[in-house]
Amino acid sequence: MLDSIHIKNAFCILPDQRTGRLCETEVDLFISNGRIQTIGKTAPPVEPEQVIDARGLHVLPGVVDTQVHFREPGMTQKEDLETGSRAALLGGVTGFFEMPNTKPPTTTRELFNQKLAAAQGRCFTDYAFFIGGAHENINELSELEQMPYCSGVKIFVGSSTGSLLVDDDASIEKILRSGKRRVIFHSEDEMILRQRQNIVNTSKDVRQHHIWRNVESAVSSTVRILNLARKTGRPVHILHVTTSEEMDLLAQAKDIATCEVLPQHLTLSAPECYERLGTLAQQNPPIREKSHQDRLWKAIQDGTVDIIGSDHAPHTLEEKRREYPNTPSGVPGVQTLLPIMLNHVHHGRLSIFRLVELLCEAPRKVFGLNYTGRIEVGAKANLTIVDLKTPRTIENKWIESRCGWTPFDGMKVIGWPIHVILGGKWALRDGEIKHPPMGQPMEFLT
Repeated sequence: MLDSIHIKNAFCILPDQRTGRLCETEVDLFISNGRIQTIGKTAPPVEPEQVIDARGLHVLPGVVDTQVHFREPGMTQKEDLETGSRAALLGGVTGFFEMPNTKPPTTTRELFNQKLAAAQGRCFTDYAFFIGGAHENINELSELEQMPYCSGVKIFVGSSTGSLLVDDDASIEKILRSGKRRVIFHSEDEMILRQRQNIVNTSKDVRQHHIWRNVESAVSSTVRILNLARKTGRPVHILHVTTSEEMDLLAQAKDIATCEVLPQHLTLSAPECYERLGTLAQQNPPIREKSHQDRLWKAIQDGTVDIIGSDHAPHTLEEKRREYPNTPSGVPGVQTLLPIMLNHVHHGRLSIFRLVELLCEAPRKVFGLNYTGRIEVGAKANLTIVDLKTPRTIENKWIESRCGWTPFDGMKVIGWPIHVILGGKWALRDGEIKHPPMGQPMEFLT
């Protein structure tokens, strides 16, 4: 049979047949024709072309990173679709959703299709793209969000990297009334940011980054978005939440809102990260004090958080070494997403089952991705195989992103991606890429 693989003696994270809840079971998997054909200790129906003894390893559904910035077109000195997807694969990621704040921003059908064309034959993982919501395309968004391989509409309420910005309530409401799919928000209050920018213009001190982009700037924006979501009945998704106050609000808004957190905000905290890393820790919304980080962890444990993404946003070291605040915000993260979170699993901050919910199942539940995110007979054979016990050190020399650095350089972790199967074929084996780019566009249940 075509590209048949027999995975033996693996610990698989899969749903219990009686309860549907995720469990850990030592089973064999037989894969052919790009699909999972059998699960269990029975002999394969035919002689497999390849056999791997995965004893001691854990097989997860393919990890999907739902927030990356691969900078193509217009900023390919930082990253492009080929280098970004290569980094994703080395980090155990099987698919990504790419953001629209490129140059030019992805706001029209023509520009969206140009991205799809650029991705064909160059991506090492599966892929999808967001369409950017802007003042000039509000009337077309209900049609644009229905384009094949579109992961949804992305709105920047506060300015970050790029020119996309919709910060007035009337326009946001109009966008929410134009379409039906969940709308994704970068939530910071632009007026507050402008009023407070003199704090950093005067100090030129990156340790003030989270003081400038303060808690109020995040909370004010999220309150407005939630109010408009309820007014229009349109579901929303708040990206990279950083504050205790927002989590309190979002816990009471599960009927209309979902939310995301990042490994950076779960792992680094102010002021230490700014003192140690300087502008390499600069991103928007900012990394905050540990009290906020503790609340994010509580929100993961109690179910308020729906998804973990990387917000992979690379910049060159040359750009990052300028004098603050004339330095760009954003850090690379797609390659370190899974290792960082596996390390948190090792230290008991969340279970491997919760991790699978956040990284594998959530893209279907939140965005309507036509992919189960579970290991089931008949499911597409996108699998991430990890060693939960292996110790590694994250180093800049391992980073495949064109920017060539990570804020986690030198961090020792327990847990590492070992193999990736993409569409039933070996994409990554023993940490090495084994196949030319073969990623396919991902479909959605629109």
